[in-house]
Amino acid sequence: MQVELSGVDARHAAARPGAVAALSDLSLAVGRGEHVAVIGPSGAGKTTLLHVAAAALPPTQGRVLLDGAMPWSLPRRRLQRLRGRLFLAPQVPPLPPRQRVVTAVLAGRLPAQGLATALRSLFYPDDIAGAHAALARFDLAEKLFERVDRLSGGERQRVGLARALLSPASLWLIDEPLSSLDPSRAQQAIATLVDESRARGVTLIATLHQVDVALERFTRIVGLRAGRIAFDLPRQAVTRDMLAELYGSEFEQLDAPAAPAADAPPEHGPPVVVQCR
Repeated sequence: MQVELSGVDARHAAARPGAVAALSDLSLAVGRGEHVAVIGPSGAGKTTLLHVAAAALPPTQGRVLLDGAMPWSLPRRRLQRLRGRLFLAPQVPPLPPRQRVVTAVLAGRLPAQGLATALRSLFYPDDIAGAHAALARFDLAEKLFERVDRLSGGERQRVGLARALLSPASLWLIDEPLSSLDPSRAQQAIATLVDESRARGVTLIATLHQVDVALERFTRIVGLRAGRIAFDLPRQAVTRDMLAELYGSEFEQLDAPAAPAADAPPEHGPPVVVQCR
């Protein structure tokens, strides 16, 4: 799916009336099948950007196009169908605590199911093998029939990500997918998302605090600061000076990585995780 934002202003859904816009005059175009990492300090507007791109939050100004369609001008039923082609994974997945993991993962298929099938699946999961395979990609296969409230925070986050593998969406919008994961789990999770989206031709836009992971795994890096795009470049063109300017005083507290040299293959050695908050 293609995404185009032109001159977008937007406020976070929880913002008070009159609050400063989370996004200001932002323009961004992402082509079908592209993989884009959005980085930047806390409060930069990264989550708001994903919600606007997911047609979950209307802009106060500007234009949003998803595969050429303006979502907020569509009739309700067509808007719902369009949203069914998107997968938005929030940083904290909204998983009912008493729900079984198998049911939570299979919820990724709801946009492609009719009401009767969806209701039946709540009590009689219709693809246990598919849910098991998706969880296995995140090393959670043994949690298939656990209740969600018995999982750790990192396990819940990985269950939320496993939903993407069962989703019919052609656009994945993933918000801080590694925030609750240790370095090893983080590498496994991001590799699964990138590899699977590439295999399916899915467009992937992910916000990340881990600068090193963004530079290692994504070919295009968007730096966001104070609701505006500071840079939009291939990863080879992102320099340490650019990162220092993007993060300001936060950068001084970090052992931030240098960007990879041009034409350098991705490294897959032990990761050094950089948390930018």
